[in-house]
Amino acid sequence: MVKRPITSLTYEELEEICSIAEEAARRYIFSKVPKNGIADVSISVSLESSETLSVDVDVEVRLSPLYRKINVKDLVEGSVKAAFEAVEKYLKNLSS
Repeated sequence: MVKRPITSLTYEELEEICSIAEEAARRYIFSKVPKNGIADVSISVSLESSETLSVDVDVEVRLSPLYRKINVKDLVEGSVKAAFEAVEKYLKNLSS
């Protein structure tokens, strides 16, 4: 079996990585807080590819005052972790 180098990823595959990461982060957030409990959510995924693939996931969440007891930092960190796990899974499937 020959593994594909990161540098051979197509534009469409790179777009898919961004979509997968964003969707995983969003799913995580909404699994912890109902939609009406979120005042604002912003998820940004950026990629840089040379010899290695660098993925940056930035998540910002503002909760409704009714959900002030939820730790936003933990929520954001969990969503970023979920995004990276989803990207890793996608890349493993590509290389197999």
